[in-house]
Amino acid sequence: QVQPEESGGESVPPGGSLRLSCPASGYKYFKYCMGWFRQAPGKEREGVGVIDSDGTATYADSVKGRFTISQDNAKNTLYLQMDSLKPEDTAMYYCAADHLLLCPLMLTISPSDINSWGQGTQVTVSS
Repeated sequence: QVQPEESGGESVPPGGSLRLSCPASGYKYFKYCMGWFRQAPGKEREGVGVIDSDGTATYADSVKGRFTISQDNAKNTLYLQMDSLKPEDTAMYYCAADHLLLCPLMLTISPSDINSWGQGTQVTVSS
């Protein structure tokens, strides 16, 4: 069973950088469409970016040019590199997984339609 598990969230100042990790335990992440999502207090969960099995990543407009999704095949780990962080990036960040066929839709469908979620890791951007 796919069970994502995020780590790396912490408090950083505006303009800072942070890297979140999502290691795969018991499964190969490249067999799934993997995505990063976030949920700020009082707001709905929203897509940040997804990555296909061939390494092609798609991002939400709000993070394009600042966030980068990557994968380390040797460590079987997915990453979210976040640069030029803004206070509005403050949220709980989640790693999610679903079937590869869902990849083109994963950023736009309802999060309730996505199969597997991690517990989340908190990112706070504040001076």
